[in-house]
Amino acid sequence: MQRMRKSRKPSQVSIRAGQVEFVKVGTDAWRWRDVYRWLLSLRWPRFAAFVAGLYIGLNLLFATLYSVQQNSIAGSTGGHWFFDCFFFSVQTLATVGYGHMYPQTLYAHIISTIEIMTGIFLLATMTGLIFVRFSRPIARVVFSNSLVIAPLNGKPTLMVRIGNENQHSMVEAEFRIMFSRDEPLVEGGDFRYFYVLKLHFDRLTVFPAALTLRHTIDEKSPLFGATNESLSASRALFIVSVVGIDPVIAASVQTQKDYSWRDIQFGHRFVEIYTEHGGGRLTVDYGRLHDTEPVS
Repeated sequence: MQRMRKSRKPSQVSIRAGQVEFVKVGTDAWRWRDVYRWLLSLRWPRFAAFVAGLYIGLNLLFATLYSVQQNSIAGSTGGHWFFDCFFFSVQTLATVGYGHMYPQTLYAHIISTIEIMTGIFLLATMTGLIFVRFSRPIARVVFSNSLVIAPLNGKPTLMVRIGNENQHSMVEAEFRIMFSRDEPLVEGGDFRYFYVLKLHFDRLTVFPAALTLRHTIDEKSPLFGATNESLSASRALFIVSVVGIDPVIAASVQTQKDYSWRDIQFGHRFVEIYTEHGGGRLTVDYGRLHDTEPVS
């Protein structure tokens, strides 16, 4: 057993978190339970391609099994035998059974029984997966392309703008900006430190449209005295997170975006995107959500 363990090659798992890719070595690369998460994480075009490939592959497999024994299926069209087996498999897997073709040998009955059981299991599994994919809420929060640092009320302030693209408000929304960088140690070398930046507000009862998250850079801030060069040298990274509740589905949603030091604009601020029309009516221009302007 020890020889077998030593002979196994160390597995690698690649996980991307924003702009950073982590390669895990020496861990379990795959487990059967991961198939469920993998299928839910697929985008709809890839999920549809996977279902179509699985469906065609199963029918080709059972068509091959039917074709092993000649004349195992009655009522064939007299054309290509494999095509008849394939379309009979399509009918059997879907439990349609038009009545024109049917198994007439014990071997065909056994294969069709196995296929019917496979079809029932496949239908139940795919129905559950499609239901979960449709019912899973999406945050639909858009983040500005960059962070800005500019004076606000006389103090340098880090700002990021976010917008709610849903057709309804998000409730009990919570916001967080985490800042990480490399800092030198007394013993030598660098160590990665993580800080949660204090915001002017970190939660809202209702998040209807767009807002700007702000962190004042004072003496207590880990960004105090930071420059573009110092952030570059310390490989600074910012992670903006939004967690809230979708009131329509009554389920929690979460999304995030990370920024590197390259995404920071010093001496810039976001342009105004709200226009007031009176009577409590405001227009929010999402097309200008990413736009910035220099500060004099």
